[in-house]
Amino acid sequence: MRLVTWNVNGIRAAVKNGLHGFVEELGGDVWMLQEVRAEPSQLAADFRLAEGFDAIWHPAQKKGYSGVLTAAESDGARAMREVSRGIDTSLDATRDPEGRVLSTRHGDIECINVYLPNGSSSEERQAYKDQWCRDFLAWLTSRAKQKTPVIVCGDLNVAHTENDIWDPRGNRETSGFLPHEREWFTSLLQSGWSDLFREHVGPQKGPYSWWSNRGNARALDRGWRIDYALGNKAARERLVSAFVERRGGLEVSDHAPVVVDLQD
Repeated sequence: MRLVTWNVNGIRAAVKNGLHGFVEELGGDVWMLQEVRAEPSQLAADFRLAEGFDAIWHPAQKKGYSGVLTAAESDGARAMREVSRGIDTSLDATRDPEGRVLSTRHGDIECINVYLPNGSSSEERQAYKDQWCRDFLAWLTSRAKQKTPVIVCGDLNVAHTENDIWDPRGNRETSGFLPHEREWFTSLLQSGWSDLFREHVGPQKGPYSWWSNRGNARALDRGWRIDYALGNKAARERLVSAFVERRGGLEVSDHAPVVVDLQD
């Protein structure tokens, strides 16, 4: 079973940039997209990510902002069904108004599609991100103990270790690599989750999943690994492989897809 997580940086632009052809080439049983920045009505009425797939959208209330989408087969033993939206958070009276968490089930596997807030725009936004992370950790901890496989996929907007960022020294005061954010990520793993990509490839520099549009970062491979697939114990036991797919994906978005293959 192949799972793909990808921040598409706007699904309408991604479609124009060749999203469908790349999805067909890479394959995948479940696609979890982040930062879709659209609602279903803004795409063609017959929009399908792939033949035989349905899509469940969880857009933000604010137009053209954030939002996640999960697409998978609509029939058969692994037909997609929705589990929940949002998390139990202390931040918003309306549950998940920014469209950041969507949980779906595919056979015996639960997939949690997440787009974690970015704190780089202001101190207030960093404070929002920090509280959201604390709430998310509390929400996820019990799910790590489930006996069936659970996968958390998405753009977590944190580079965990120095291997996950090309210039750790120069970014120690940058949102996404702040010491307390990295400590939060460590706590997340200690609560029962495994970084499936690192489980498969081991400790090494990169590969990265996002590159700035400035400073020729993509050509020089000066990136960050901020897109993850985390698994509970049951999911880790079914891990076959995990990789970052740069070929083709970077023509569609400034992020590359992260692919995880699990035993059926």
